[in-house]
Order: sequence, then C-alpha cells, then structure tokens
Amino acid sequence: MKTIYLDNAATSFPKPPEVAERINEYITRVGATINRSVYGAATEAGMIAYSLRERLCRLFNFSDPRHVVLSGGNTLALNMIIKGFLKPGDHIIVSSMEHNAVMRPLVQLEAEGVSFDRAPCDKEGIMDLDAFSFLFKENTKLVLISHASNVGGGLQDAEAIGRICKAKGVPFVLDAAQSAGHYPLDFEAAGLSGMTVPGHKGLLGPQGIGAMLLKPEFAKQLKPLIAGGTGSASDSEIQPEYMPDRFESGTSNMPGIYGFEAALGFVEKIGVDALREHEIRLAKRFIEGIRNIPALRLLGPAEREKRVGVISVDCPALDNAELSYELETRYGILTRCGLHCAPGAHKTLGSFPGGSVRFSLSWFNTEEDVDAAIKALRELTS
Repeated sequence: MKTIYLDNAATSFPKPPEVAERINEYITRVGATINRSVYGAATEAGMIAYSLRERLCRLFNFSDPRHVVLSGGNTLALNMIIKGFLKPGDHIIVSSMEHNAVMRPLVQLEAEGVSFDRAPCDKEGIMDLDAFSFLFKENTKLVLISHASNVGGGLQDAEAIGRICKAKGVPFVLDAAQSAGHYPLDFEAAGLSGMTVPGHKGLLGPQGIGAMLLKPEFAKQLKPLIAGGTGSASDSEIQPEYMPDRFESGTSNMPGIYGFEAALGFVEKIGVDALREHEIRLAKRFIEGIRNIPALRLLGPAEREKRVGVISVDCPALDNAELSYELETRYGILTRCGLHCAPGAHKTLGSFPGGSVRFSLSWFNTEEDVDAAIKALRELTS
C-alpha cells in the first residue's frame, strides 16, 4: 500500500535529494571537522559551516553570521537561551500555546525562583495582545513566544509583539520551530533579540541540527550552558568570549551541517513565498474538504492568513488514537495523534486531555494527498 506522509510538523519527509547527497559527500569524501585543522578537507568543512550561517542570515534578514550559533536542535537552543539568561527572581512572559521545549525548562527554573506568566490566547490559539501588555512587571526580563502552533497551526503577530516588547524595554525571543521555512520571517522587522530554528522541519534538513540567531548585546548576557573545546584559544582553560565559539563547544555535527546547508540552498532556490503559497493552498483545500464532516472539529484558525499548514482535528465520537491507527492501516496515511508535547495548547483549544489527530503539510505534498485524507476521514467518521 502506498503511504502518504502528513507528519511534517514532527519532521519533514521526504527531504530534497541534495540533502542526502551532501551528507553522503561529507561522510565518504570529506570526514574532517571544523576549527581543528588546516588541511584542505578541514578548510572545506569550515567554509560549508560558514555558508550555512550566511544562508540563515539571508533567509531571516539577520546581519551577522558570527552570531548564528549552530546547535543540536531547536530544543537545545531554547534551553540555552532560557537557562542561560534567566536568574532567580526574574520573570518571563510566554503564551498559553507553548511547547514543552519551553515549558519544561521554565518549570525546572520555577523551583529556583524564576516566575512566568502565560499570555492568554483565544479559542483559535491567537494571543490577546491587550492582555499580554498588562503582564509586564518590574522584574520581567524576557518574552519568549512560539510563532506558530504545532497543534492548531495558528500564527502569532510577531511584529506587534515585538513593538510592545520594545516599548517595555524587554528582549523578545521567537521560537520559529513551526514557522521557519513555512512563513517569511524578518528578524529585524520583528524587533527580535533572539530566534531559534530547527533544521529538520520546514527548512527540510536533517534531524539533530538547528540554530539560534542572537543580537550581540543579547548574546553577551547569555551564560554558556556547555563549555569545552572549540578549537580556538586552546592555550586557555577559559571558555572563549567571542562568537560563535562561546556557545559551540565540542565536535560539531558535520553531516548535519552539510545536510542543513544543502537544504537551505533548496529553500532559497524555491523561495519561502512559494513554499508558503503551496502549503497554504493545500491547507485551504483540506479545511474546506472537512468543513462538512460533522464528526470532526477543526482546531486553530480557518483563515489562511492566520495559520501555517498544521491542521489538527478532534473527533469526539471516536478515540483519536484509533482514528490515527485506522488512517495508517486502512489508507496508508501517516499522522500524529495525542497531545503533541503541548498540553497547554490543547487546554487553550479545548482538546485536553483527548488531544487531536494532526495532519501537517510540506512542499512535497500534493492535492491528491489532501483529497485522499479528506476521503478517508469522511469514510471513517460516517
């Protein structure tokens, strides 16, 4: 049976062919790491890593490749910011739609004297900006918001949030896990101090690689969580202060870097606007196709301007896990069911504790994929 992959919010699949080609090239022909040696292969590897930083700068209108820090993924980058910046007595504002990659570190820090408030969101998962603006306190040190929900697909107004943060004099960090590669992002226009992105979702790269983009003044305030060899300043046992070495200890994930750099080349070639238009056209088709299925409830916004291609449905008459299982075994349609590591989002959307069945789209999905999913849902819920 042919399978239809609709779990791109977890990790994109398939990848552009050049991603596997470049990873294979690194493993079979290059093999060297960066910042450790001066022979040809090591120099080439270093240039690929720098090209990756430059591509991320171009994609997100960020000015300094030295302040693009490569990480082991988005969760690690978020932990590096949250735990590297906040101190006992500090207060942070998040939204009620955050992923556990934000909430679990904050709950850990809460035991150490860090406090947080969740800005309320409406029944579609969109933040109430008026309520948000009243959450600032004298000890508010940071605002960290998920740009797009991994549950309902709703998009927050990053530029409006950034204007409020600027007026309050508080740094603003954007978790772009579900929007990078899916929606045009402008670091400067949003007034960001930092942004985190995973390589393996909308940017179509491999797992185990990500990045954080940091304003210089914000980077100086972050304490490195990990210290060790950087291949630089090797005469000293003190962690380097300069970027990006300050946050890049240990041997880099070079296969991931090669694959991520190739994926960003593909994204640049297609263009984020074209990627979004394709995805949102499919999302509109999907939402319109299930609108008249009475057994299903759509989570998140119906309007295309307010969302990305993450579409969750709740089926109160059936167990969502059973529905997801039937979609795979009878129709070959691969989805994700459950709470998606975001219980707060499900509480906001009214789908806790039952969760939802999530369909998430990418550049490589087609109208035929969407129509097959609609047909299957109609048959399974009739």
